[in-house]
Amino acid sequence: MNSNGFFSIESPFYKLMVKLLDIIKLNFMWMLFSIPIVTIGAATTAAFYTGFRIDKDEDAYIAAPFIREFKANFKQGCIIGIIQLVIIYIIYIDFQLSAAAGERRLVYMAAGIVAVFLAFLHFIYVYALLARYDNTIINTFRNSFSVCIKFFPKTIGLLLLVLAESAIFLWNITTMFVGFFIGPACIILTICKVVMPMFKKIEEENAANKDKDK
Repeated sequence: MNSNGFFSIESPFYKLMVKLLDIIKLNFMWMLFSIPIVTIGAATTAAFYTGFRIDKDEDAYIAAPFIREFKANFKQGCIIGIIQLVIIYIIYIDFQLSAAAGERRLVYMAAGIVAVFLAFLHFIYVYALLARYDNTIINTFRNSFSVCIKFFPKTIGLLLLVLAESAIFLWNITTMFVGFFIGPACIILTICKVVMPMFKKIEEENAANKDKDK
């Protein structure tokens, strides 16, 4: 076979197919390890760790690093995941109450919108941070909020991008079918692609500050 052919391992088509297969594998692993629900946080952390590797084209392995990181971050990931599920449920109840609150409907809706925004600020980067750095749960939440504030315009852009991807996957039955196989992994990889330059900039700034202190 011609090394420069359409199906060559160096061809854009081949690389695209390899990347798509990695996404499908990552999506399957995330869904499988999220089945108990309480493990969704650990599964998401492992997916972010693996997503960073896919983004950097480090190697072709998906399952092994995913399982390793799932075990390594099991406790913290599960706790964060449960906290997130509880917050989502509370926000859901708030909006349900707003529908039957009569004159106080706007108050409940405003509280729900504020809660959604604050939850977004604390959770958008929390799993990526947990996948990349060793830290306590509280500090991981604090760092997620700090990154949001430091890169607020990019964070809003990321939010819009994730919402657009979600809307596409939920557009109709066909896109839902495609989204079942690649949706969550695509969103995770999108976040990985956006946050890695942020993390690297913060790491460079921290390293520069340490050099100044010496």
